[in-house]
Amino acid sequence: MIKTEKILHLKSSRGGKVRVVREHYLREQVPCGSALCQAQCQAQWQHDGKVLSGDVTHYVVPDAGVVRDFLEVLEFREFRGVVFTQTACQALQNTRGRRHYNRLRGLLKDPRYDCVLFANEFQQFSYCARGRGETQEKWQTRCVYHAAVWYYNHLAGLMSVVMITEDQEAIKEYGSQNSGVYVISTREYLESFWPDLHAAQELYASIAQTLQERESEGAEKEYSEHLPAEVLEAGIKSGRYIQGTLNVNKHRTQHEAFVRFEGSASKNAELNSDVLINGMKHRNRAIHGDVVAVELLPRGEWKGRSMALTEGRGEEKGEDTQSQPMPTGRIVGIIQRNWRDYVVTFPPREELQSQSRNSQKILVIPWDCRIPKIRISTQQAEALQDHRVIVRVDSWESTSLYPNGHSVRVLGKAGEVETEIQTILVENCIHVPPFSEAQLREMPVNSKEQPWQMDQAEISSRKDLRDTHLVFSIDPLGCEDVDDTLSVRTLPGGKRLELGVHIADVTHFVKEGSLTDLEARSRATTYYLADRRYDMLPAVLSADLCSLLGGVDRYAMSVIWELDAESLAVCSVWYGRTLIRSSYQLHYELAQSLLNGENVKVPELALLEGSVRDQKLAELLQALEQLTRVARHLRSQRDKGGALELEGVEVRAQLDEDKNIAALVPKQPLEVHETVAECMIYANHWVARKIQECFPHQALLRRHPPPRQEFFNQLIDSAKSRGFGIDTRSNKALADSLDQAVDPEDPLVNRLLRVMATQAMSNALYFSTGSCPEDQYYHYGLALDRYTHFTSPIRRYADIIVHRLLMAAVQSEKEECFHKSLASNKDLEEIAHHINNRNRAAQHTQKQSTELFQCLYFRDKDPLTDERCMADAIIYAIRANGVLVFVPRYGLKGAAYLKNRESQVVSVGDDGGCVWQVGTLQRYPDRISSCTSTGTNTFHLFDHVTVRISVETSRCHSDNLRLELIRNKPHHSARGRVSDEWSGPV
Repeated sequence: MIKTEKILHLKSSRGGKVRVVREHYLREQVPCGSALCQAQCQAQWQHDGKVLSGDVTHYVVPDAGVVRDFLEVLEFREFRGVVFTQTACQALQNTRGRRHYNRLRGLLKDPRYDCVLFANEFQQFSYCARGRGETQEKWQTRCVYHAAVWYYNHLAGLMSVVMITEDQEAIKEYGSQNSGVYVISTREYLESFWPDLHAAQELYASIAQTLQERESEGAEKEYSEHLPAEVLEAGIKSGRYIQGTLNVNKHRTQHEAFVRFEGSASKNAELNSDVLINGMKHRNRAIHGDVVAVELLPRGEWKGRSMALTEGRGEEKGEDTQSQPMPTGRIVGIIQRNWRDYVVTFPPREELQSQSRNSQKILVIPWDCRIPKIRISTQQAEALQDHRVIVRVDSWESTSLYPNGHSVRVLGKAGEVETEIQTILVENCIHVPPFSEAQLREMPVNSKEQPWQMDQAEISSRKDLRDTHLVFSIDPLGCEDVDDTLSVRTLPGGKRLELGVHIADVTHFVKEGSLTDLEARSRATTYYLADRRYDMLPAVLSADLCSLLGGVDRYAMSVIWELDAESLAVCSVWYGRTLIRSSYQLHYELAQSLLNGENVKVPELALLEGSVRDQKLAELLQALEQLTRVARHLRSQRDKGGALELEGVEVRAQLDEDKNIAALVPKQPLEVHETVAECMIYANHWVARKIQECFPHQALLRRHPPPRQEFFNQLIDSAKSRGFGIDTRSNKALADSLDQAVDPEDPLVNRLLRVMATQAMSNALYFSTGSCPEDQYYHYGLALDRYTHFTSPIRRYADIIVHRLLMAAVQSEKEECFHKSLASNKDLEEIAHHINNRNRAAQHTQKQSTELFQCLYFRDKDPLTDERCMADAIIYAIRANGVLVFVPRYGLKGAAYLKNRESQVVSVGDDGGCVWQVGTLQRYPDRISSCTSTGTNTFHLFDHVTVRISVETSRCHSDNLRLELIRNKPHHSARGRVSDEWSGPV
């Protein structure tokens, strides 16, 4: 080991420069990360370290400039044998920040990418001291070149090395110095070595063009400069600034945004709400989703949020009715940029011609209206006029009104279903390519020629339930990925019942750290869209060997309780691996029909003779009835603790054979839904107790924080208009008051109040038990002190983690220190954060795809003549220029305007029909009145009205449904029929 010195020039907290001399140690043995290494330096490499393949034609070493500017080009998985030097990585962190640095670290950790990190500045023979007067960029390039030469020599010439750089002087200087080490430009490398990888070449060209044209348009500043990081940090600590995430109001994108402070990010005791950011100047180049620092304005400058509806995508000028003033501020700095890929559309041709008359720079319009226009450089604007394109933001200078970016790739023609689906995926950062060959090679084979069979050693190590238990599943019709099955039986003697929840044993097939496991972790969940799904696991597992299909032997993870037959109190509980054979694969409607005593056919009994069939049917029915009794008891126990019965709006797009939408079907609630759900909740709760008991500092649980009280304001005010009081002091008080808020003449009132309560809830979150105090483990909605997810490992990665924890807990009772192989609290919390993020993306994706197909359903229908475009709606909120309504027939929510762009207001005739007339609107908390020359008409909360549904098309954004008020009376004369439509098919 050789000791030397390294001189650093650092910036002090006051902004001055400090010269620091540090000890620097050079070693002869530094791991190279290559499978071709003959010096055995891999012996010191960590056991979980990656090793570059030896079956490539060359290794490629990008210099610091290429890593800084073209990292996303290097992210293509086709590139193999990539060596990232320590010099380039440190340069990336210093010039582009931690976000890009963490992105590179992710590549280096991920075994799906064939790349390694080489610590060249610690290697004795590749280290280069910086020369006197040498610029940092020249020194970095020289360091990377010396590392490339060292690699070639270290591997004894067995592998050619290509260094890629954008420095033309470096190419001239080093290009012919060493045979076997080639120094070429990135463009030449892509054209010579990857001529068929057009996507990478196009991405490179786009970034290169953007870099060439990044010069500022002028010296005049459009925005204030952001404060330095050290000033922001000190200000947040002192309470002068507030840290939070920027959320732009999608209905008033140019005027309203809000910053929700994070935990104790504000030391202002009076600040108990979001902070309003009014206008683009005060937003100061922050983009929706960024973590920002905010300075509060003086109280005299505080404003209220807008109470007016905005029609279409435009901003309503003239409607500026505001609520009470709220804390208002301005953004003084960016804590963390959360830029992502954005889908954009080029402006119309006439606007395009005026923009590009003297420049190739174009302002493109993001699909997400909360994102500002982005300036890119391109020569394809005319050719891509009607297409959706992915762009990335590079910078936003204080001298520019708009951020600068570059195009990445073309998605497809706007308006086509496949393009719109891909747009939704990109907007939610969902990347679901087909499973790779390497991942599929890890999968077991199950074919006619080579059927899969259980392992005898595995059979002997498990509890065998195949011949002793009546096991069955209850799922949606057509379900292929059957995660869970149930069993219930009376034990000998009749004094005890046995309840079993049996879950697919995914962890038997998906080994921790395997490529399949890493892909599942990356996806974190199965993504369900209106017309398709993207599985977390390959189909051989999700739809076959892990799916607990009827009549086949399967591995399972089980929780089995012995319950007192009368009181249903728990006598004992067993956790472990089992063998099961599901006897019946029921769907919800079939199971409910059996419980209702209806004469329905069970497919598994169709071929049996009469007496045998009747006996089997009686056994199944008895099990269903016992299960229902147990579930009712479990629900009542949770109700006593304050469990909430919340209401969601769930609509399914029913497709025909050609994948065209045939109908919109709201979910029909059945008691059997609750029965299955209660059993799953029970299993999740008991597993949570087990793993938290065994691993108090590194168990993955799920908590549901209490909602912020101001989120209940709409619910409280709406209920008050009908004479109901809502107590939100606790979940128990809320549940009781919702149960009492029943209008016997209109059951939809209570359901809408429950929808409002659902909207007020905070999000449930996964967390590691070592990351927060025990008093924060509570699940507010379920009223449980411990909760996790165990019952859906086929479609949720969190459940896979919990399965491994549960088996470790069971094993630790027999083997000490088994838990040492488990993830640490820090690593588990990082995984939990990732899963929470992906779950939110999955929810948004499902919602947006449903909205897309709702628009497709109405797109080809004439709203003036088609009866399906007329529907009953219920008013659930009052705004300054209209009302918000819910359409139970289709599960839609939206705005119905009482004032149009010409400032005319709705007037109601004697027959209830609505027309536009000159007049005024007067808004009250529970009603809104329209005053015209013909009289005054008042619309109250929870009034039923008739609306016409049509599609409002958009070239650059998603299409929207438009709700137009037609009559101030229900669409159907019988209100009972209207209430039935909440859950009935269309």
